[in-house]
Amino acid sequence: MPTKPDPDAAKAAPAGTSTLDLALRAVEYLVQQSRPAALAQIAGALGASKATIYRHLVTLQRHGFVRQDAETGRYEAGIKLMVLGEALRQRFDIVSAAREELMTLRDRTGQAVTVCAAIDAELIVLELIQGRTLIEFATRPGTRLAFHASAHGKIWLAFGSQERTAAIANGELKAWTPATIVTRDALLADLDVVRERGWATAPDEVITGVNTLAAPVFDHRQILVGSIAIVGATQFIPPEPDPEQIREVVGSAARISRGLTWKD
Repeated sequence: MPTKPDPDAAKAAPAGTSTLDLALRAVEYLVQQSRPAALAQIAGALGASKATIYRHLVTLQRHGFVRQDAETGRYEAGIKLMVLGEALRQRFDIVSAAREELMTLRDRTGQAVTVCAAIDAELIVLELIQGRTLIEFATRPGTRLAFHASAHGKIWLAFGSQERTAAIANGELKAWTPATIVTRDALLADLDVVRERGWATAPDEVITGVNTLAAPVFDHRQILVGSIAIVGATQFIPPEPDPEQIREVVGSAARISRGLTWKD
């Protein structure tokens, strides 16, 4: 098929972005279709020439984002999109899969409950369930936490990517309070303890007078996909938590992990 330059293609967006923009729109268009689409149909829908769309489809097909029916020549979304979508979905599935367990944890401990996940290079709060105490916390969904200064973060550093752990430990460790761990050796020593006992705390390390007790959630591959925790004033969750609190948090995390497995 001829590949003559399309003089109209560059007019759709600022230089340097139009090509990517059109390719992404092509993928989005194919995902939304209920059946494979012809080249002319795709080009017409996106307002570009068939030659330009064809070039994008060839590249997308080479990377698995688009597939072409060998008999009809029509195009549809590729299997790679499903694979990537499933990988992304698993990051957030913990919230819906764990909701009942999290509500039970809140009711049994009386404390606020949070769920976190590491997304790209950041630790993000996915859910907050306020506790039964008079204190309410502002760590709403979308709040970013420090890996080195939070119980959630220590879980991710202890059981997650070794590359991330090394990068955080060797980088600048900001002091949020006088109790924040700010040296590499102290952080690594704390993480060794977290791995050994299976849970983490961060008393007074982010906010003075507040402690968090967190535990890891693993998927069927035994890969860390989330962390859950109870959060409260240190008068309710002391630096050395009550054994019953530990049992409740660790037990909830284990049950959520079992719920995320694909087999017994």
